[in-house]
Amino acid sequence: MAPALLLVPAALASFILAFGTGVEFVRFTSLRPLLGGIPESGGSDARQGWLAALQDHSILASLAWDLGLLLLFVGQHSLMATETVKAWMSRYFGVLQRSLYVACTALALQLVMRYWEPVPRGPVLWEARAEPWATWVPLLCFVLHVISWLLIFSILLVFDYAELMGLKQVYYHVLGLGEPLALKSPRALRLFSHLRHPVCVELLTVLWVVPTLGTDRLLLALLLTVYLGLAHGLDQQDLHYLRAQLQRKLRLLSRPQDVEAE
Repeated sequence: MAPALLLVPAALASFILAFGTGVEFVRFTSLRPLLGGIPESGGSDARQGWLAALQDHSILASLAWDLGLLLLFVGQHSLMATETVKAWMSRYFGVLQRSLYVACTALALQLVMRYWEPVPRGPVLWEARAEPWATWVPLLCFVLHVISWLLIFSILLVFDYAELMGLKQVYYHVLGLGEPLALKSPRALRLFSHLRHPVCVELLTVLWVVPTLGTDRLLLALLLTVYLGLAHGLDQQDLHYLRAQLQRKLRLLSRPQDVEAE
């Protein structure tokens, strides 16, 4: 039992890193663009602004750097999710495979956020500058971001947050209960195989619904939108199962004594 218990600190460390990174990601995607850091306009003529940006080496260098950071994150997140890499990690790291994946994802995302280069002199796709839009558009964006993050946290609970973070796998291993996925129904396994990112719509809202869409934010939103779109393959059966699980979770939270564990 002693060697198994040594796995618990590693899983907890991965969870703490991922949780802290999630909080930082909220700040990076919502607080910074909504509360400050509005880029300067590239001029009154939008077309001239974009043409000038394509000839500005400093802007292109910043965008190339940001693109490299995003590709690093996408590459890590996709490569480590392949069956070949997961089998290799399971062979050498055992039950910590999921925790290692979560930790590496958090580290890659930390690199993106810490070394991201804003492009304040680049052109903007849209900007709420005139009243009353300068007042009401940021407020509306803030409300939509709050709603989106609340939905994201709620959906993560439906998808078993402890298992997504790798804690449940270690917990089951220490107690000798086996692999959590082996206890799930075929419908649940089918859903997980089709849906790698259960909060796609909400994340897209966070990425795109901003009062000012500058050059670097456009790059971030475009690349992550393409990545999220390629990672999805839901069908009608998956949607029915997801809705049933959400209703079950709500009943469990409201009347836990009346609902039997499935």
